[in-house]
Amino acid sequence: MTDIQSSSGSGLDEAQMQMQPPPPGTFVDREELIQHVGDFAVSQGYVVTIKQSKRDRVVVLGCDRGGVYRNRKKADEETSAERKRRKRSGSRLTNCPFEAVGKKDDGLWVLTIKNGTHNHEPLKDITEHPSARRFSESEIVLIKEMTEAGLKPRQILKRLRQSNPELLSTPKHVYNVKAKLRQGNMTGRYLMKNVNVQMIKFDLYELHALDEPNLCISSLLRAPFLGGTWEHIFMMYISHLNLYNITASFDLVEEHLRNFKSLRPEKSAGRDKHLSIAEPSWRQRYPMRVPNFIGGRLVNSQSFASIDVINPATQQVVSQVPLTTNEEFRAAVFAAKRAFPQWRDTPITTRQRIMFKFQELIRRDIDKLAMSITTEHGKTLKDAHGDVLRGLEVVEHACGLASLQIGEFVSNISSGIDTYSIREPLGVCAGICPFEFPAMIPLWIFPIAVTCGNTFILKPSEKDPGDCQMIPGGASVMLAELAMEAGLPNGVLNIVHGTNEIINGICDDDDIKAISFVGPNVVGAYVYARASAKGKRTQSNIGAKNHAVVMPDASVGATINALVAAGFGGAGQKCMALNMAVFVGGLGPWEEKLVEHARALKVTSGTEPDAELGPVISKQEKERIITLIQTGVESGAKLVLDGRNIVVAGYENGNFIGPTILSDVTVNMECYKEDIFGPVLLCMQADSIEEAINIVNGNKYSNGASIFTTSGVAARKFQTEVEVGQVGINVPISVPLPFSSFISAKPSFAGDVNFDGKAGIQFYTQVKTVTQQWRDLVSDDSSSHQLPSS
Repeated sequence: MTDIQSSSGSGLDEAQMQMQPPPPGTFVDREELIQHVGDFAVSQGYVVTIKQSKRDRVVVLGCDRGGVYRNRKKADEETSAERKRRKRSGSRLTNCPFEAVGKKDDGLWVLTIKNGTHNHEPLKDITEHPSARRFSESEIVLIKEMTEAGLKPRQILKRLRQSNPELLSTPKHVYNVKAKLRQGNMTGRYLMKNVNVQMIKFDLYELHALDEPNLCISSLLRAPFLGGTWEHIFMMYISHLNLYNITASFDLVEEHLRNFKSLRPEKSAGRDKHLSIAEPSWRQRYPMRVPNFIGGRLVNSQSFASIDVINPATQQVVSQVPLTTNEEFRAAVFAAKRAFPQWRDTPITTRQRIMFKFQELIRRDIDKLAMSITTEHGKTLKDAHGDVLRGLEVVEHACGLASLQIGEFVSNISSGIDTYSIREPLGVCAGICPFEFPAMIPLWIFPIAVTCGNTFILKPSEKDPGDCQMIPGGASVMLAELAMEAGLPNGVLNIVHGTNEIINGICDDDDIKAISFVGPNVVGAYVYARASAKGKRTQSNIGAKNHAVVMPDASVGATINALVAAGFGGAGQKCMALNMAVFVGGLGPWEEKLVEHARALKVTSGTEPDAELGPVISKQEKERIITLIQTGVESGAKLVLDGRNIVVAGYENGNFIGPTILSDVTVNMECYKEDIFGPVLLCMQADSIEEAINIVNGNKYSNGASIFTTSGVAARKFQTEVEVGQVGINVPISVPLPFSSFISAKPSFAGDVNFDGKAGIQFYTQVKTVTQQWRDLVSDDSSSHQLPSS
């Protein structure tokens, strides 16, 4: 008897030793912690289950023994009581002592192992466990439909096994599901608890008829609690969308409703065929919220506060931006911090390959990115494509970063001593972006940062973070998803939404080492001051007032085209717009043609195929621009072309301002001092090129300036004497390509190192100098340790 028991016991101890507990750690959210423990448990031969849960504070995980019995062999000499006690202790009804506890602490979930031991043998085949017998979501829906059709459990099971021969469920499991259905418990919460629901993304232009979303939507439409009108069903669909963790195109839902003979979309005359469906009232009242992107996953914010994102052409709410909570922001920083060591050690060639794939995916989805930008920002589709393409150039530049990160080497600086320098990443970096370039500015920043080996926190503008209904997450989140598809590891790139509190958090967080900012003057100065006080590297591109000096000998046609395109393109809402024209010798010879070309621009919604000038971003911006125009007129400026009262057919509520030209502007006028940031061209006159250069140098903003002339002497004088960061000669917008840095002069720039090119690499890396000596250890020559003194 003793021999048998000791043999059995040692075998069990050996099996128990094989089932290791998961390593403790910290996780972004509860689901990630549970998945980590569950995946590790399966690899060890056991299955975990939730024993206790207080969703926002603690979760206790235990071992689900799943019917695996201990040694059932009967001992030779054993009393009845002992046999019952042994049987009970070896039964699956007896809890395994294993217990893991996850607690929420400062916004993060901390895993600790309370008891890592087991009292049973490991599973040899995980399919032996009853958890493998759970039905999938689609099977649950089919059970519901077949039950309604009158089929018995055995008949249902037989049909399910035709499509899934390995199904281990029994008629009893079908009975349990039917009971849940009768009780009305097979809703989103039940499915989220019992089924691994995969997030399903839908393509706006290529709506795939996937079984899972069709079944999910169909089951919602048929669910017993969805009574009333079809509009009520839409409301319920939106309210339950998060429970299913599905982000779907509403066009697909409309298609389903049409299949169910529901409401018919109204037609709008004079609109493009693709946009002929009128916006239903439910979409205006129940916009979707833009998710954060944390740790490689879309995460819905738990914040109740949000900001409406409004289509500037229609005034319809297309989505809502959550004011991300401090805990969620800390979770994003933690995800980036946790990902940094492994990403830093990833070979530069691997990082480059990810960027190669990333640029390929951006080209594939450029039309969708452009449509998302146009919907929220208002710029024309042509401008939106340009927005993406300029950012794409930076990604292409990042593909060759290895050669630009090469350090320096000096051999034999002293006897047998070499010294060399290497560039290393900083750690967690952050970027704060403006509304005017939803794709270009993020692509200016994070591709260089992550390719250098950093991890990144991106805060898009709350005015155009992404249209959840057109494309889940819009430009910024879509770019993040493309980066993940390209192979960027979880946590390397994170996106959080918000306003002042998030900006303050980025400036104050000790784990964030560097900040890139592009935006308004006041905010930029604030970010630079606050972040610098915390010892962070900061680059801040702020206000711009770009001048074009037009010489009398300039080519008329080319110059007029350049002024109109650069002055009114993107509705003037860009940092390098030419909103000031200084005409040397007077405006007279230019005025008529300038007004003629500006008036010919087609003002309409950016989604229209012939659009050349779209709306400005918001009602507030429109009022501010109109006020500055009026103050200019009241100060003595001449209103050569007035676009304030333009009405666009079909978009009467849009934030449209037509091309506007003011002449006789002086440096003392408010409209000249302030950055108008709209489709307004201010015209001044100068008697000489020297006076024109003085006007440019006297302005407090110094992003760039251009000169239009056929004289090389005038061009050389201008480029030498003008005090700006970027100079254009017969070029309207002097924005360089990524391999030469984007440079602004103070006070349009605050910081030491600029964007793009070598300067961008210098900003996102730090230099480490290594001095080495390899000598014969037997040697005792102390002179070999002496370094040169100079």
